[in-house]
Amino acid sequence: MLRRNFLNYLPFIGFFSACQSTANETKKTASSSFNHKNELLEAWQQSEIMTMTIAKQMPDDFFGFKATDEVMTYAEQFRHCAVYTCNQIAGRLKMDSPYKDKKPPVELTKTQTLDELAKMYVFVKQVIQQLSEEKMLEQVKFGKHTIPVWRFLYALENHIIHHRGQCVVYLRLKGIKPEGYYGW
Repeated sequence: MLRRNFLNYLPFIGFFSACQSTANETKKTASSSFNHKNELLEAWQQSEIMTMTIAKQMPDDFFGFKATDEVMTYAEQFRHCAVYTCNQIAGRLKMDSPYKDKKPPVELTKTQTLDELAKMYVFVKQVIQQLSEEKMLEQVKFGKHTIPVWRFLYALENHIIHHRGQCVVYLRLKGIKPEGYYGW
C-alpha cells in the first residue's frame, strides 16, 4: 500500500524538485544582482530628507536647548551625527574625513547645523558612489562584531535615526508638533 502511494506521487516529486531548483536559482540570481550601492543611496537620501526636515523645525533661538543638563543640545545632537558618521566611515574605510583637521564648534546656529548635516550627507553619498561591490562586501570591525561594509553603513544611518528621535522629543518639549519623521 505505501509503495503504491509513493509511486502515485512520484511524478509530483519531480515537479517539486524542479520548483526547488528554480527557486534556488532565483535566489542565487537575486543575491548576485542585488545592488548595495543603489539600495544604500536610496536609504541615505531618505535619511537626509527626514533629518533635514526635523532639524529645520526648531527655531534658531532653541538650537542651544537641551532637555536636561546631562544631554546634548539640539544642535549638538546633529553635530555629533555629522562628525561621528564621517569619522567612522573615514576610519573604517581608510580615507580622509571632512573633519580630519577641523571640527565644528560645539555651539552651532541653525544655519551652521544645517550646513554640517548637508556636508555629512554629501560625504556619505560620495563614499557610497565610489565603493565597488567587492568593497561593499569586505568585512570591517564595528563594536564587538565584524560586518560587511554595506551593513556598517546601515548601522551608521541607524545611529542617526537614534539622535533624530531624540530631536523629535526636543521639538515636543518646545511645543512644536514634529512633522516628517514617519515614512521611508
